[in-house]
Amino acid sequence: MTTLVSTTDTVTRDALAVLQPGFTGTTAPDWLLRRVGEGLASVGLFGRNIHSPEQLAALTARLRAERDDVLVAIDEEGGDVTRLEVRDGSSFPGNLALGSVDDVDLTRSVARELGRRLAECGVNLNWAPSADVNSNPGNPVIGVRSFGSAPDLVARHTAAYVEGLQASGVAACTKHFPGHGDTAVDSHLALPSIDVDLDTLHARELVPFRAAIAAGSKSVMSAHILLPALDPARPATLSPQILTGLLRQELGYEGLIVTDGMEMDAIAGTYGIERGSVLAIAAGADAICVGGGLADEDTVLRLRDALVTAVRAGELSEERLADAAARVRALASWTRGVRGAVSEPGAAVQEGTAPGTGVSTDIGLAAARRAVRVTGATEPPAEPVYVAAFTPVANIAVGAETPWGVAAELSRILPGTVTDTYGSAAVDEVLRAAGERRIVAVVRDEHRHAWMGEALDGLLAARPDTIVVEMGLPEAQARGALHVATYGAARVCGIAAAEVVTGTPKV
Repeated sequence: MTTLVSTTDTVTRDALAVLQPGFTGTTAPDWLLRRVGEGLASVGLFGRNIHSPEQLAALTARLRAERDDVLVAIDEEGGDVTRLEVRDGSSFPGNLALGSVDDVDLTRSVARELGRRLAECGVNLNWAPSADVNSNPGNPVIGVRSFGSAPDLVARHTAAYVEGLQASGVAACTKHFPGHGDTAVDSHLALPSIDVDLDTLHARELVPFRAAIAAGSKSVMSAHILLPALDPARPATLSPQILTGLLRQELGYEGLIVTDGMEMDAIAGTYGIERGSVLAIAAGADAICVGGGLADEDTVLRLRDALVTAVRAGELSEERLADAAARVRALASWTRGVRGAVSEPGAAVQEGTAPGTGVSTDIGLAAARRAVRVTGATEPPAEPVYVAAFTPVANIAVGAETPWGVAAELSRILPGTVTDTYGSAAVDEVLRAAGERRIVAVVRDEHRHAWMGEALDGLLAARPDTIVVEMGLPEAQARGALHVATYGAARVCGIAAAEVVTGTPKV
């Protein structure tokens, strides 16, 4: 492996500084520590890097032994998208649950407590919140990650989330600019396009980002989406018109602009990550997120050298690269300055406890309970039930490794409960497996999956006492002897749903 120049060269150090790479394993590899010492200013963490809070704290401490102000970033939205609790499910409901409650004090306090837990582990940059207005209910990648479909609601909760997270000393990264909510394609897999006029973009997509900027969001993440009304040729991440013209100049944003993962096919499959990274920095991005799928030293060096080569060839100005690196270092300096400023648990928000008391409670579960919506009524089952989980393919942002559903909590409350997972209607199979047990059918985004609707049609025809739990976007008609909508599939949402199904008192 060859390098272009000495690692002490200013351009090379700036090229390293703008990268946000990942790695494999639960300890920092030697190559990563070496590059941090040479000028790498950020490291991205994913579920594969986390085993426990104690292990994570040790990992971040080791990184800071090489560079005290290193940015340690994570994609911890809470709800369906969790890295901190990837093996068990999140202790916090996601954005849609919070938006459905529509209590900005609750959203702010949830974000503050989530930030406190991240800060205790040494994480100081969170690639959250999602400020996308989920105007397309068929969206395959946003859905419950959005606060909702109304721009003003999304805006006020985005601002509250930013304020709460940053009050804990963790920088927010509001995403996916200029808005990923009206897409029907997952940008992990292809390049989506939002073909609406400028008036619609300003009245819908941009409203939450204006609120995030006003709230002081320390960073903003770009989306790999094409918006012909703004730039018919290049996706937002690579567009000077969108990143510099719209975000910097028109909206007046001065913080860090981070790209979404450059290995996503919307970029990697069209431009390649090296060319894409050069174009992104030239367009106005300051930090290149890479490492969700590419997590090795070779990737870091390829991107570093691509940026250096572009500067030497005159394709990327040295001043633009230096400005990007300076913004990264400025954010790193802010996080170092606020480190340890907040250590007490977040404000409790549940019945009988006033916000701002500092009393430690399970605020995530309290929020999940408030989000649950119940239609119908039935006698709670007193005997073990059969849980039929109709499971779609998880999108890449959520990941397939994080457990979800109500079976674990129902098994605790009703010992002997049996569960199985189905990827098709399989009504006869469910009925045979259930036997005499009451059926609890668990779905996720029924409106997007015709086979789930078929499954519920068959089950309800044969067993009208079936209880239905919807853990995705509750767009389909509520049906079943009891219909429970949780607005997300976090672990705490499953607990809240199981309490409703069994009539278990909240404790």
